[in-house]
Amino acid sequence: MVLKTTGEIELMDEANRIVHQVLDGITELIEPGVTTAELDRFAEELIRGAGGVPAFLNYRGFPATLCTSINDVIVHGIPNGTPLGEGDIIGVDCGVLFKGYYGDAARTYAVGEISHQARQLMDVTRESLDLAIRIVEPGKRLSDIGHAVQHHVEKSGFSVVREFVGHGIGAALHEDPQIPNFGQPGRGPMLEPGMVLAIEPMVNAGEPGVKVDEDGWTARTTDGALSAHFEFSVAVTETGQKVLGRGQAVAA
Repeated sequence: MVLKTTGEIELMDEANRIVHQVLDGITELIEPGVTTAELDRFAEELIRGAGGVPAFLNYRGFPATLCTSINDVIVHGIPNGTPLGEGDIIGVDCGVLFKGYYGDAARTYAVGEISHQARQLMDVTRESLDLAIRIVEPGKRLSDIGHAVQHHVEKSGFSVVREFVGHGIGAALHEDPQIPNFGQPGRGPMLEPGMVLAIEPMVNAGEPGVKVDEDGWTARTTDGALSAHFEFSVAVTETGQKVLGRGQAVAA
């Protein structure tokens, strides 16, 4: 676990600001007929134009700037030329390297009119992230974050993915500690100022199980149910938390 200086957190704030510029821009682009390859090209051009580097491109062999995960894909979907369809939901995960430090965030988007279940799944997943962020302050325990996610998700009738977790972030894209989205409260390391955490609930409409396609990346629900994913990079401050790239506010 690496505690960050004020200057390092400022650089990570800028990296995450670029990430959210991408995610904001994608909000305007998402519609039936758009391909994930088009979204990927938009993201790479914006990131490089802002002075950043796409963090996911060639990371451990991943072939794209964005992870684009449609419907039953939980995470790590690879952009391609297939058009989005009316009623799809798509999780978009974006990472940026800026002056040696990383930003990482994700949102799930509706494509046109979506089902009631899909909307509820997206809302509950986002709410669970907001609740987890509100937990973040000095003196709380790491497991308090995952407990907040799990409690909200399961009381809403959905399930938390367990194979994939949040993570520390800084000069490396993935640092300790790992941040499960489940567990009992009051366990694990104490949160302290200078920690930066990528908190990312991944929530399934059905069972929590995961299967990975032959491409080695695309992770799907085992039962074909929908999945949603939201993520923010969050710094622990002396007085609470700061959502990097978005100021102090939790709202998207």
